[in-house]
Amino acid sequence: MSYLPIASARPGPVRVGLIGAGWMGAYHARSLALRIPGAELAAIADPAVGAASALAAELGVTKVTADAGDLFADPEIDAVVIAGPARFHAQLSIDAAAAGKDVFCEKPGAVSLEELDRVEDAVAAAGVHWQIGFNRRYASDFLAVRRDVEAGAVGTPQLLRSLTRDPGNGSIPHAARIPQWTIFLETLIHDFDALNWLNPGAEPVSVHVTADALVEPSLKEQGFLDTAVVTVRYSNGAIAVAEANFSALYGYDVRGEVFGSAGMVQAGRATETAALRYGAAGLSAQTPRLNIELFADAYTAELADFALTVRARRDGGAAPDHGVPLTPGLADARRALAVAFACIESARSGASAAVAGVEVRA
Repeated sequence: MSYLPIASARPGPVRVGLIGAGWMGAYHARSLALRIPGAELAAIADPAVGAASALAAELGVTKVTADAGDLFADPEIDAVVIAGPARFHAQLSIDAAAAGKDVFCEKPGAVSLEELDRVEDAVAAAGVHWQIGFNRRYASDFLAVRRDVEAGAVGTPQLLRSLTRDPGNGSIPHAARIPQWTIFLETLIHDFDALNWLNPGAEPVSVHVTADALVEPSLKEQGFLDTAVVTVRYSNGAIAVAEANFSALYGYDVRGEVFGSAGMVQAGRATETAALRYGAAGLSAQTPRLNIELFADAYTAELADFALTVRARRDGGAAPDHGVPLTPGLADARRALAVAFACIESARSGASAAVAGVEVRA
């Protein structure tokens, strides 16, 4: 996928402050500093100042702080990228909005629907732009599927599928420190957004979950689940399946599919490139092992879209037009989070659960 162009009637890049210098934050930092024309990484905030300082030195960033509030108070910063732990996302979004900063927030947007309500109120009151990091929308194959669905290539959607299999080696390092509902709130939430987005005009109505600790059975008593299959019913009658596992030995595997009355479209690939190797041991192919390998272009394109939108709002230009609804906002964050919490209810009870907090359109 080609990166989205940044153009403006007024000179000057969109100056972005990064909050969180961990794994995903560091990748976003390099995108902002090196890969996105028209954006500038202006500052980095992280309580782990050492990690933030090392990242800043690598990228030539002169402003480093332990306090995200310093970014909000800086008049030279136009927007912030929130890539810290999920439990801080809502309050950071609220504080950023109150300071008049546009916000790109990694998923989930909050850890409860009530928190997300507060974010929505703050964003509406401030009139800022808020975008969530549902990067699969920006992957060229997923975007092609959505365009095919919009064009009627599959007819009426009937069955949908989305899966995430994180690579592993048969165990989950530091799993005991991972929140027990991570599989729904931070992994499958990508699949929930993909399914919602690939079934336009419909809303999720109910879910049924089958989940277990099959990779690390010893953690089941602590409530940590590493394998799950979710069935989602939609208001248009379509049935969707989302699945996840935390130990795909062969690599990072993400796929999507829409089947309908006129055909089927698919997204996702298991190989890193189209190159195949033929040898004495048989046929082999290289596979991506990291999310930033599989979705390198998508991670960059979502931030480019954010920067373009912020610049258009700041300078009075036109918002980007992708041909289909693309830029994920608060309504999308709410739909996916509502499905995740219904999954938690279903996993606890063993029964189907209604998706609450989403208005079903007639």
